[in-house]
Amino acid sequence: MPAWTSLDLERRADGVALLTMNRPAVFNAFDETLIAELDAAFELLGGDDSVRAVVLAGAGKHFSAGADLQWMQRAAAASQDDNLADARRFAAMLVRIAECPRPTIARVQGAALGGGVGLVAACDMAVASDAASFSVSEARMGILPAVIGPHLVNAVGLREARRLALTASRIPATEAQRLGLVQQVVPAEGLDAAIDAVVTDLLACGPAAQAEIKQLYARLAPGPVTPDVRELTAQTIARVRTTPEAREGFAAFFGKRKPHWNSHE
Repeated sequence: MPAWTSLDLERRADGVALLTMNRPAVFNAFDETLIAELDAAFELLGGDDSVRAVVLAGAGKHFSAGADLQWMQRAAAASQDDNLADARRFAAMLVRIAECPRPTIARVQGAALGGGVGLVAACDMAVASDAASFSVSEARMGILPAVIGPHLVNAVGLREARRLALTASRIPATEAQRLGLVQQVVPAEGLDAAIDAVVTDLLACGPAAQAEIKQLYARLAPGPVTPDVRELTAQTIARVRTTPEAREGFAAFFGKRKPHWNSHE
């Protein structure tokens, strides 16, 4: 187990990795250490074929308050070059989450503010407590949500992302669901059960197919289905149909049995 100071990792027998930001005293705000540990954790889990899904959570009352204020004070006093290096590390961490070949779920309770919203948006999906709230809050401090911006746009679309960034309004979980930032809102006492239900669906699907989905969909965007896009999708399915996982999936279906990747029960 890596010697992390700001993260806890629990590996379940079914292949689910529960990764918990563990800085509850500062509402899981992130600093240089947490950013580095999140990056290392998703690199580790993404490269481990025994991991089937990653749940990103926050310890205590809140998911994440975004940037740690002491970290921001240090950044304000640092040079532009130092700030650039810092921002690049944060950007790389968010991309590491977004490009993780394993499905990722954000487990959101309490507040998700600023970069905390970026963490939610970088995950494939999110389940939130009905008491959760969200704010893209950077403009309140005279800065902007730059690094999280592409992930926010991907999650809710350009116009809503711009509104959230310009107003820094705090929105309830139900509005976050309407926008597509989260996919499910449940009572706090049902949060873990709801995530387990999502995990059950994920574990029923082929892990290599899920990795292929993430790679392909990262290259797709709303708009015309051009000849290049048609060819990309055709080439992808033609290749994947010949893989051992596809052969096992078809054999299991016609044999009326579970495929080997879903036989952990």
